Amino acid sequence: MNTYPNGLKITITGDLGSGKSAVSRILCERTGFEYVSTGNIQRQLAREYGVDTLELNRRADTDPSIDEKIDGIFIALGDDPKNYVVDSRMAWFFLPKSLKIYLKADVRVAAARILSDPNRNSEQYQNIEEAVEKILARKQSENARFLIKYKADCGNLDNFDLVIDTTEIKPDAVAAIILERISLP
Repeated sequence: MNTYPNGLKITITGDLGSGKSAVSRILCERTGFEYVSTGNIQRQLAREYGVDTLELNRRADTDPSIDEKIDGIFIALGDDPKNYVVDSRMAWFFLPKSLKIYLKADVRVAAARILSDPNRNSEQYQNIEEAVEKILARKQSENARFLIKYKADCGNLDNFDLVIDTTEIKPDAVAAIILERISLP
C-alpha cells in the first residue's frame, strides 16, 4: 500500500447511478481512507422526513436547513488532517484542494443499476422509464439549486480534475484509474 500525505481528500461526484458509492468504497478499502457519503446522509434525512430523495431535494429548494445540515459536514472536512474519500455532489466545491473526480454514465444504465441495488430503499421505481424520469428530475433539481445557491455549476466538467465514463467500466477498474492518478508524483 502506498503512503499518502495526511489530509488528502478525494471528492467523487457525478451522475446518479454512475458508481460513486461503489468506487468510493473500493478506494477506501485500498487506501485506508475514511468514507463520507452525501447519498447516505440524504437517504437518512429522507427517511426521517418520511419522503423519497427526490421529494427531499424539492423541499431543499425552499428549506435551506436541509442543505446546511449536509454542507456543514463537508466544510468541516477541509481542515481535518485525516484522508477521506468523499462521495458527494458538492464536496468538490467545499473542498477545493481535493482531487475532484466526476463519474458519468448513460442514464438508462444508471437507472438499471439503481433498480437492482437493494440498498437504495428510498429510491423505489416501478420501471426503468420512471427511474430515468426521476433521475433526470433529481439531477435538474440539484444542479439548479446548487447553481443558484452557490454559483457552482455541477454540469461544467471543467470543474473536475478527472472525468470517467463508467457506462462500460466496472467499479474496480474505475478505482484503479483514480489510484493511478493519486500515485503520480
